[in-house]
Amino acid sequence: MAVNLPPHYHDAEARYKKAQTPEDKLVALKEMWVLLPKHKASEKVQAELKTKISELTDQIEQAKLGPKKAAPGTFKFPRQGAGQVVLLGPPNAGKSQLITKLTKATPAVAPYPFTTREPAPGMMDYEDVRVQLIDLPPITADHYENFVTDITRAADVALLFLDLADDDGPAATRAAIDRLKLARRELVPPGSPPIDDPAVYAIPTLLVANKGDDEAADIRLEIAREEFGTQFPLLVVSSERGDGLEELRKAIYDALGVMRIYTKQPGKPADMTSPFTPPIGATVAELAGKVHRDLEDTVKSARVWGTAVHDGQTVGRDHVLHDKDVVELHT
Repeated sequence: MAVNLPPHYHDAEARYKKAQTPEDKLVALKEMWVLLPKHKASEKVQAELKTKISELTDQIEQAKLGPKKAAPGTFKFPRQGAGQVVLLGPPNAGKSQLITKLTKATPAVAPYPFTTREPAPGMMDYEDVRVQLIDLPPITADHYENFVTDITRAADVALLFLDLADDDGPAATRAAIDRLKLARRELVPPGSPPIDDPAVYAIPTLLVANKGDDEAADIRLEIAREEFGTQFPLLVVSSERGDGLEELRKAIYDALGVMRIYTKQPGKPADMTSPFTPPIGATVAELAGKVHRDLEDTVKSARVWGTAVHDGQTVGRDHVLHDKDVVELHT
């Protein structure tokens, strides 16, 4: 489906390409955002514009801070698996210990704050899919690593930690939320509507109340519920004992908003070991683009085995797929 961009959009795009300063580029990009028609056909363009606007906004603000406050390092983590999930929260909340239980990552774990100083990635298994987790340094009102802003730009979901072994746990978690807002990172419940401001990144978030095995955890949990109410889905776990980890795995996968689609070649059995994970509601054409970017434009039909069709039924490229469908693409 064509985007059908209006003439004024192309004028703004030309000004963006000719602009010499980040500030002028940002002005042009914001004009392009306003003029861009917002519908399904333009979703890719919307995503590209939001990324450029966010990157330029960050670049301009970091330049204002001066070289002494610039980020000490740059970290790039290409998305792997069904999605990318970042672990956020205050010091000593058990993020690093939890990632060692959910993945094979081996970050430093110690009973004192600020153990994590650099991002630590790992891959979590959930049934037949894998999810990328990234443990990030702790966040307080006074401590924030600038590279957290860059890494969270690509995040599909955030796990926000709350320490049930600390009387100040809710306040520390609230301070982390507020500090992220200053970096234009808005933590929202999964399924929230998009935020209008393209410079702000909304990250679907689960609240992970860790150290549920503490003797006063129940009392602190009630205080946490009063503080956060229904702001985020809340899961109580113990990274020390392993309580609640299977429920957390499922909640992480569900929050990603993806489905498992298996593919097969004509005359051969389906590959049931490594599904593709397009967003819920994706079409045959969108799945084809996941298989190979050139296929999205060339696929004409597919045979589908699943709950919403007769086995082996031929469908068109706009057919909406369902979780665990088996698909045979035809060009």
